Amino acid sequence: MIHGSGMLSIWFFIGLILLVYGAIIVVATIITPAPPGVVLTSVHAGLWWGGFLFLVGLFYVIRFRPGSGRS
Repeated sequence: MIHGSGMLSIWFFIGLILLVYGAIIVVATIITPAPPGVVLTSVHAGLWWGGFLFLVGLFYVIRFRPGSGRS
C-alpha cells in the first residue's frame, strides 16, 4: 500500500483510530460509574471492548508503521 515517498498505508491510520477509541472507552468506563439497574455491570463490558480495540489498534500501528517496509 505504500506506493511512493510520502505515502502512508491506510491501515496505519485505522490502527491509530482504533487505538484512540479503545483508550477513550477504557478511560470513560473507569471514570463513569454504571447507572443503577444495569444488569451486566459485573462483566465490565466497556473495559473488555475498549481493551480489545486498543490491542487491535496497537497491532495495526506496529504492523503498518511508516518505514517498516511492510504494506
